[in-house]
Amino acid sequence: MNEHILQFLVPVAGLAAGFIGAYVGSQNRALLAEVRKEIAELENRIITRINGTYVRAGECHLREELVAERINALTAGVHKVQPPPDR
Repeated sequence: MNEHILQFLVPVAGLAAGFIGAYVGSQNRALLAEVRKEIAELENRIITRINGTYVRAGECHLREELVAERINALTAGVHKVQPPPDR
């Protein structure tokens, strides 16, 4: 009688362990996916904040060149302007 119970109990215990393992594995995958999603959202928020706060070096160089061109254009234009006539 004990052998009959053991023949039934051992496969049931293995099956239960397999189900538990599959459940835990699926929970781990779901948790990992959720963590990855949160990390991606946080990364996007950080990048958005950095881009809104700091100016890239290339943009700074372009701005400096544009300001220098405008200043040169203004100084060149000042020499061409006739002084106002005396009244």
